[in-house]
Amino acid sequence: MTSQPAPSLSTTHNLAHGPIHGMALMAGCMLLLPGMDAIAKYMANVEGMSPGQVTFYRFFFQLACTLPFLVLMQGKAAFTAKRPFLNLLRGALHGAASLCFFAAVKYMPLADVFAIYFVEPFILTALSALFLGDKVGWRRWLAIVVGFGGAMIVIQPSWEVFGATSLLPVLCAFLFALYMFLNRAIGNADSPMTMQTMSGVGGTIFMAGAIFLGHGLGSADFAPSLPATFLGLMLLILLGVLSGYLHLLVVKAFRMAPLSVLAPFQYFEIIAATILGYVLFSDFPSPSKWLGIVIIVGSGLFILWREHRSARREKIATG
Repeated sequence: MTSQPAPSLSTTHNLAHGPIHGMALMAGCMLLLPGMDAIAKYMANVEGMSPGQVTFYRFFFQLACTLPFLVLMQGKAAFTAKRPFLNLLRGALHGAASLCFFAAVKYMPLADVFAIYFVEPFILTALSALFLGDKVGWRRWLAIVVGFGGAMIVIQPSWEVFGATSLLPVLCAFLFALYMFLNRAIGNADSPMTMQTMSGVGGTIFMAGAIFLGHGLGSADFAPSLPATFLGLMLLILLGVLSGYLHLLVVKAFRMAPLSVLAPFQYFEIIAATILGYVLFSDFPSPSKWLGIVIIVGSGLFILWREHRSARREKIATG
């Protein structure tokens, strides 16, 4: 049995502060990410751009803004994915999920859409149990059911006003859960930079096809257009920058701290979305919707706690 060298002062500092820095980075990203959706809502409701077109520009400018950096860092390796089909499929699923989300925020308050969308961890947990054989006990299944009940509390008044549109965040959550499911399937085969590049390519191609098909069928939500104002163009570029680099920072945060530590910070998005919705669009959740939000967040945190507890038990059992 060989002895391990004593950690240096710098190594000790990194071990002590890595999770703290990861938490700070994750919190900052979660507070900034709803800005993307506020831009999408502004472009649809003020600039009159269709959600399909906004989603296309989101991936196109993400690719345009991140590609030079990725090529500079990795050269041709940025394009040589070991699993290109799965990475392109990831991009297409991300594009479809973003389309559902941007279409939802066009018609619904930001906080409502985010609250309903946060059934995604429940869907991902269920998919992992059904298809990957992950052990999910009755308590977590109960938390999933309760979480969906909270979503129904938020959806119910929205259904009366917006009809089937209020289910778009649920579809978005399902598609994004599939996207996250593929992340697990790909694993570490490709670098985060390569995966981000391929996601931009896949999302752009998917949305180009969706606009062509949707516009051909006469749907106004897929109407092609160019930015009507210079401000609109700048906002679309900012949308691409935020989507590209914030998600890279989220990947970095997950490398600095465990998933169980960082996952609760995802709920900061609801806080930021509520503030932006109120300040920019005068939207604020009703008391019943706040009840649904609390139930969803509470159920999600319970699932995270149970997963963390199970992982700790397995670690102790295996020594």
